[in-house]
Amino acid sequence: MTDRDRPLLAVLIDADNVPAKHAAKIMREVASIGEPALRRVYGDWSNEHLKGWREPIRTLGLVAHQETNNSRGKNATDIGLVIHAMDILHSGKFDMFVIVSSDSDFTALVNRLREDGLTVIGIGEQKTNESLRNVYNRFILIENIPDPDAPAVPVKGSAADKALPLFREAFDKIDSEDDWYNLGQIGQAIQARHPDFDSRTYGYGKLSALVSALDTLETQKLGNRMMVRPKD
Repeated sequence: MTDRDRPLLAVLIDADNVPAKHAAKIMREVASIGEPALRRVYGDWSNEHLKGWREPIRTLGLVAHQETNNSRGKNATDIGLVIHAMDILHSGKFDMFVIVSSDSDFTALVNRLREDGLTVIGIGEQKTNESLRNVYNRFILIENIPDPDAPAVPVKGSAADKALPLFREAFDKIDSEDDWYNLGQIGQAIQARHPDFDSRTYGYGKLSALVSALDTLETQKLGNRMMVRPKD
């Protein structure tokens, strides 16, 4: 990564596979990660089922690429996106890729981008195959991205407890002399093993809030760092 305040992102969206109603909140999430300097959306715009994308393309400043399906059974959108991704990779201008799709056909592309040392983030729906989620450096569920226009939905039950095995797994991976673990290291360890990990899945906007909700863990502040350890 070059010396920038924010990483430069190449954002590639598969319009055939992502509902247009999510476009605005997806781009807000992307902007929280880095600078989305390149923002392209791919589809056959003659297809009536993509008409919902017309307004997001205009208001969000997306660049629409026409990918005409000339043969039945062939996905021109996927092929066009892959070709452009390789062109972008070889340009050497970008620090990270963001691929917005739930289509497992992009598994090979993500692997290829990561072979060149690029960080690749995926954004897709809950239906996304686990094999595709795990090939990314990080995978974000669209369902976890907050929609400011939608009413808050309270989390029912003890959702946080379902995350406890992930913390225990992280403790086993990190060396500690006094049984206290840096929360930042814990988050990195969990993300490395589970790219789709997101504290919002468990009803908490931040990792620190999720940790504080777990009765079997205790926390303390060490300077500006939060430290965590399992209770006896």
